[in-house]
Amino acid sequence: MPLINISDIVKTYNHTSVPVHALNGVTLSVEKGEFTAIVGPSGSGKTTLLNIIGGLDQPTSGSVVIDDVDISSMKKDELIDFRLWHIGFVFQAFNLIPVLTAQENVEFIMLLQGVDKREREERTKELLEAVGLGERAHNRPAELSGGQQQRVAVARALASHPSFVLADEPTANLDTKSAMALLELMEHLNHEHGMTFLFSTHDSRVIQRAHRVVTLEDGTIKSDAINEQAHA
Repeated sequence: MPLINISDIVKTYNHTSVPVHALNGVTLSVEKGEFTAIVGPSGSGKTTLLNIIGGLDQPTSGSVVIDDVDISSMKKDELIDFRLWHIGFVFQAFNLIPVLTAQENVEFIMLLQGVDKREREERTKELLEAVGLGERAHNRPAELSGGQQQRVAVARALASHPSFVLADEPTANLDTKSAMALLELMEHLNHEHGMTFLFSTHDSRVIQRAHRVVTLEDGTIKSDAINEQAHA
């Protein structure tokens, strides 16, 4: 079984008098170890698709199977628990807790999981060192650059030992140097540790380095191609 298997996903919003069809029958599978970008113009359905895969939103119809578990019909509390144990998230706006230090932000997920203090501290130290921020563990987000904050977000995403990481426009708020450093970090985690990454992005820098590029347009998949340049 693929790590992620979504079948005939439809998402319709009825917030206005005219229904909005964000996704129209999307079928996609992702294998463990992929480094895949979902691309397309604004309004194509990229973020909606990622939110449905991540259990942050539910489809109008269709199925979402992750780690051989169908999450598309789960109740809200079941989805919260599933996300906690299976999915890492990296957001465009970082979404760090401003009053917590880098160390505390990374530890937070493990605290929710009930991991004991010593293990939390050891894993947090290991992760912050892995993302090049071992010396910034006690800094709060406001004391870090955008690139450093996003690195903390990556460390936090990995803290729960997730099955995969969803990254929604992770480089959008970063300068070129920070964006490239972040991409190199995620590529390293993918190559050396087999971590699966699924991005939504407009960023050509991400698209060029993705191993697979899935293009959405008007809520449907227009193309799904291996990026030979990234594999070279």
